[in-house]
Amino acid sequence: MSDQPLHGSVALVTGASSGIGAATARCLAREGAAVVLVARRRDRLDRVADDIASTGGLAVAIEADITEPERAEEAVQGTLDRLGRLDILVNNAGIMLLNSALHTTIEEWDRMVSLNVAALLHMTHAAVPHLIYAASTSPRKVADLVNVSSTAGRIARPGSSVYSLTKFGLNGFTESLRQELLAEHVRVSVVEPGTVDTELLSRLSDTTRQAARRQADRIEALRPEDIADAIGYIVTRERRVAVNEMLVRAADQTW
Repeated sequence: MSDQPLHGSVALVTGASSGIGAATARCLAREGAAVVLVARRRDRLDRVADDIASTGGLAVAIEADITEPERAEEAVQGTLDRLGRLDILVNNAGIMLLNSALHTTIEEWDRMVSLNVAALLHMTHAAVPHLIYAASTSPRKVADLVNVSSTAGRIARPGSSVYSLTKFGLNGFTESLRQELLAEHVRVSVVEPGTVDTELLSRLSDTTRQAARRQADRIEALRPEDIADAIGYIVTRERRVAVNEMLVRAADQTW
């Protein structure tokens, strides 16, 4: 009998090539799960998979652009083909492009909606039937779906209108889905990170990035591992416990 709470489980993590996704994959592997890593950057996926394997874990890398529904379905099917089941889905992939409505481009807005919303919907739709099956057949008798949102899903700020749109919407979607899947013993949770030291800021324009960096430099930012720990806590609870929402701010953060 393993003392790892997720022994025998299979977890799929999107956006797993870096940051919160990579840290979450490592965390779930330590808890005993076989982990499927999904992202677009194959070289980075392979490095994370090798890192997990070097510590005795099992990780499978699947390169996929999940903004395309067919690729999302293939990622889930690839998980089933290689590992036989799917017990945990972590929808982590996302992008933050901050700017005012006057100065942004419609292409930037479309990119955020495509990855932060559409890709998450594609993965969720493909995974839910298999999560329901896993909950009914696993020794733990429960499965988990965790969506990674943001404090921007609670507090709207200038320059983040469409980013907040995607995260406020994600929070509402998560709550509705939670109620839908209660009877199926699939727990649905949302984690809302505050300021985390990841690559998100690197995708901003120079002026916006400098302003965001000045604000972030006033506080000690969270590390990706802090959010991974929160996700690990959620999915390792006994079946009777559902942690539906977790807000994790940097200790110095006011917003």
